[in-house]
Amino acid sequence: MKKITAELRESGVAHAAPRLLLMMAATAILTACGGDGHQDLRDYVAEVKARDKSAIAPLPEIKTFETFVFDESGLRDPFEPAEIAQDSVEMSVGNGGIHPDAGRRKEELESYSLDSLRMMGTLELKGLYWGLIKAGDGTIHRVLPGNYLGMNHGKINRILGDRIELTEIIADGAGSWNERQAAIALAE
Repeated sequence: MKKITAELRESGVAHAAPRLLLMMAATAILTACGGDGHQDLRDYVAEVKARDKSAIAPLPEIKTFETFVFDESGLRDPFEPAEIAQDSVEMSVGNGGIHPDAGRRKEELESYSLDSLRMMGTLELKGLYWGLIKAGDGTIHRVLPGNYLGMNHGKINRILGDRIELTEIIADGAGSWNERQAAIALAE
């Protein structure tokens, strides 16, 4: 045996033997550890493939809409005043009917709707009985009978301690005007 070992040393194989032995041991260990670690994944894939295949619902039918071509020829410009309304105002003026005074200068409280105005009280000053009105922006105005307020040409008739009575002139849409009685009650 000494003779074989000496021959192996001379040929250089003696140094390779421990390496060869180490490589064989590593291969044996890795082979032992290479078990089937993905079996749970394979089982899941097999289960999914075994499921019943359900049909995909068909796409909903697309509704078709009837097209419409708008032809504006022969129609009035919506940004121009309507001639019918002007004619009806002139006709009611000519007939002596109820109508707002178109030549009258608008007062400040006519730019507010009647429901946004509140009566805050009354004031007697130099023999005149004034009504105090709070506008939508918070300012308080003094008014007398004959003043106008609200967007419907409302003219104040009377100022009482608990309310202000007025008459509004409202267009009925058919070219004539109607009077309507209204009041603003004292705010509490």
